[in-house]
Amino acid sequence: MRRFLLAGLIVVLAGLAGCGDDPRAAEPFRADVKMATVGTAKIAWYERGSGPPLLMAIGTGSTMAEWDPALLARLARGRRLILFDYPGIGRSSRLRDGRTSFASLADSAAAFLRAIGVARADVLGWSMGGFVAQQLAIRHPEAVRRLVLAGTNPGGDEAVLGPEEDQETDSDPDPSEDAVLRVLYPRTAAGRAEGRAFLRRLDESSETGEIPDDFDVPAATVRAQVAAEDPWLRSNANAQALTRLAAPALVTAGRVDPVTPPVNARRIAARIPGAELRIYPGAHGFLFSARAAFAEDVLRFLDG
Repeated sequence: MRRFLLAGLIVVLAGLAGCGDDPRAAEPFRADVKMATVGTAKIAWYERGSGPPLLMAIGTGSTMAEWDPALLARLARGRRLILFDYPGIGRSSRLRDGRTSFASLADSAAAFLRAIGVARADVLGWSMGGFVAQQLAIRHPEAVRRLVLAGTNPGGDEAVLGPEEDQETDSDPDPSEDAVLRVLYPRTAAGRAEGRAFLRRLDESSETGEIPDDFDVPAATVRAQVAAEDPWLRSNANAQALTRLAAPALVTAGRVDPVTPPVNARRIAARIPGAELRIYPGAHGFLFSARAAFAEDVLRFLDG
């Protein structure tokens, strides 16, 4: 559930070939970053697209700029995407007391939605963002209409972690380029090409303003988010609470995810009443590499 730290990596790949078949709007989109006041803190955010709101909760140590813009372009066809930086990340306020938990991040997300005038939203959580999304639906059910979980686990005894080497990469505040691509994409020539194309899209989109130039990830915040996983994995409370969720859920995973094996998605889907389950080709970044199928399924599910 760790970040895929891209600051400093994307520029070196600017000259590599990308994927030319991704949808783009007739008028180029430019991200307009705003600040929301949540208590004494500031939460940085921007929105894209129109329609019912979809809150996007990203993984450990990642900023709102690190979603694949090609995926966002597809999802924005039918939704008002709300992208934000967690406390201590990017342009948001510093992390208070140097500690965090997924419950507190969920509470901050609920307060953030209220601050921007969104009473109820669909929520998509990827990786650690899936922890936040689960807690948001459990702790603030009135704020969540439908729930999409991607590449995440239920916590406690139900959680299944990938190999130790991949977990270490996922926890590293400053992973190498090769290590990043090895967990996000399949370890094949095609997978490596997909990963390089993804990084190129980020580089190009940050230069044009399609995504914010927002890649500041303090190592202390990464360590705090990683530390929050220890109590998550020791407690069965989250997994048990999933059986009481009322929000419809779509649970998704990558078939060869080395960080969060797909058995986690099966266990989550088995606990949430009526949940749908989808397994896609790909690794931890399957929602980027299989973006056409993933976005189609998500929009179909959200439309109910």
